Amino acid sequence: MNNKNSCQAISANNNAVELGTFSFIKMHGCGNDYIFFDCFDKEISDPEPLARKLSDRNKGIGGDGLILIMPSDEADAKMLMYNADGSSAAMCGNAIRCVGKYLYESGKVKKQSLTVETLVGVKLLELVILDELVISVRVNMGHADLLPEEIPVKLSGESIIGREVTIDGYKCEITCVGMGNPNAVVFHDDIDHFDLAEKGPAMECAKIFPKRTNFQIAQFVSRNNIRMRVWSRGAGEVMACGTGACAAAVAAVLMGYCDKDTEIHVQQKGGVLTVKYTDEAVYMTGSCEKVFEGTVFI
Repeated sequence: MNNKNSCQAISANNNAVELGTFSFIKMHGCGNDYIFFDCFDKEISDPEPLARKLSDRNKGIGGDGLILIMPSDEADAKMLMYNADGSSAAMCGNAIRCVGKYLYESGKVKKQSLTVETLVGVKLLELVILDELVISVRVNMGHADLLPEEIPVKLSGESIIGREVTIDGYKCEITCVGMGNPNAVVFHDDIDHFDLAEKGPAMECAKIFPKRTNFQIAQFVSRNNIRMRVWSRGAGEVMACGTGACAAAVAAVLMGYCDKDTEIHVQQKGGVLTVKYTDEAVYMTGSCEKVFEGTVFI
């Protein structure tokens, strides 16, 4: 799916990438799919236009973005992420699980517990392995940011929990959570018929979010069970979002729908993620799957 958001124009030259043949792997976590490049021995110097070109589902490989896996001085590996529109993102919960899978199954990091450096710090991954295949990963996502200046969101107060706002004529109660990227969560009684294609871009690009935002529309199902759809910053509506699921679970606890220190099941279009919100950190567990691998001439 191409990004429908037009709030940020990218003017980079689409041909500004070195020529060559590059190997890639297509992987997904709960349907949130990315194109992964092993950059331990080969450098991609201009990934923004490449992300736009290859993420195109009609003229490229197709995906929600591009992930570079590279060496790190601080961890077992480093992950850099680029959305389908070419914009850089600091963190992706679904992609980092796939990075853990690749590192183990490729033999680059043959450890059940490993670390991955991101733009928002080093994350600890605990792999669940069956017959030498990584079937799921538990990620320590770090603490949830609730201070508006840390998310960031331009609203007053020490936190934004069920705050009434009007965005482009849409009146709602938002809860804002930072999970390495900004997230706005709204609870709704019927997310299946919610017009996310209309309200998603307006929320993503609202002036109160200086770095744009992911937008989760969530629905209470039962105690510690919620559903959600997500409009992902830079990619549009996607099948799942790891940081978004964490933000929705945190918001559900803050709103009284779910319990802290308890596994919360977050059902998305692409599958279920399990999130545990504690005073120390937010923990996310989910599957990771390899779709195919190949080469592309750039």
